[in-house]
Amino acid sequence: MCRADGPGFEGDGFEVDEVLWAPGVDYVAGWRSATEAAAALRKALGSLGLAVDGVKAQAHAAADGSGVVRLRLPVAVALQLTEAIRAMAGEGEGRAAS
Repeated sequence: MCRADGPGFEGDGFEVDEVLWAPGVDYVAGWRSATEAAAALRKALGSLGLAVDGVKAQAHAAADGSGVVRLRLPVAVALQLTEAIRAMAGEGEGRAAS
């Protein structure tokens, strides 16, 4: 079984900084930009021919007010996206990344 605490994995655990808002920080602007970025990302995934029905691009604001997009997608879509990125980067299936 693969451990979700190894390199490349970030947990979905509770983050105190994400629930305590500081006065004077413009969280709405960060959330608004993240919302626009999330919509653009879903549209781009669809333009690649990927099924976006199960894709969730959620907008959030970080503790400093900057926008954050959290992407959740089915494994099949993740694999298709991986192949699309590799194709655009010029990496074929048998070619190792440098």
